[in-house]
Amino acid sequence: MRYEHIKAFDIPDGWYKTIERIWTKGDSFYVGYGSEVTETKKLNLTLEIENPHIRPLIADKAPCDMKYVTSYALQYLWLGEKAEGETYTYGGRLREPIDQVELAIQRLADEPRDRQVTMLIRRPEDLLKELAGMKHEPPCLTILDLEIHEGKLHTTGYFRSWDGYAGLPANLAGIQIFLEAFVNEVNKRSGQHYSTGKMVFHCKNCHIYSRLDKIVDELIKPEEDARRQLAKKKE
Repeated sequence: MRYEHIKAFDIPDGWYKTIERIWTKGDSFYVGYGSEVTETKKLNLTLEIENPHIRPLIADKAPCDMKYVTSYALQYLWLGEKAEGETYTYGGRLREPIDQVELAIQRLADEPRDRQVTMLIRRPEDLLKELAGMKHEPPCLTILDLEIHEGKLHTTGYFRSWDGYAGLPANLAGIQIFLEAFVNEVNKRSGQHYSTGKMVFHCKNCHIYSRLDKIVDELIKPEEDARRQLAKKKE
């Protein structure tokens, strides 16, 4: 199992570096059970983003836009509204049966040097293949750990599995928007002026699906793709 540590300036930089690293150094991994049974390339990796707040949050070639990301941050992360056929949302897990978001905000407002502010999304029952009479896919995002240091709210998280091409850019941008709302609430209650800080996310299986091979190849090798197109025109 190959491991890589990726350092990035902002979220778009982190997205590009991640898919480039998986594409060039990833292990082949056939998914035998999961949301999509197929061939993938994957890495066990840590992604460290120094400035996740910098706009734009989404790279121009990423397969999502800010309209989707904003909706994802509000409905799926902050409020946790479930769509038909869903057994959970991240926000639902964070809000029930205990409102972890509310408790985390209050703890950091009361004591900014608190190092125990960890919010859990994964539950023991996620090992079941069925939940509430429906097929159950366990959460990819399992943990968010928050800590204030030198006036900034830094975030450490873990994904059990992560779609590096399509999921990663939307997830990180959505989490950043969630964190900005979170730190705003901390500031209101504490009278402080904290801002969001660094993101560090770990994933043991950050992957690219084989059906995306052509798209990813052209994305990370734009010069080669341009030459191929020029050659075709000359033929």
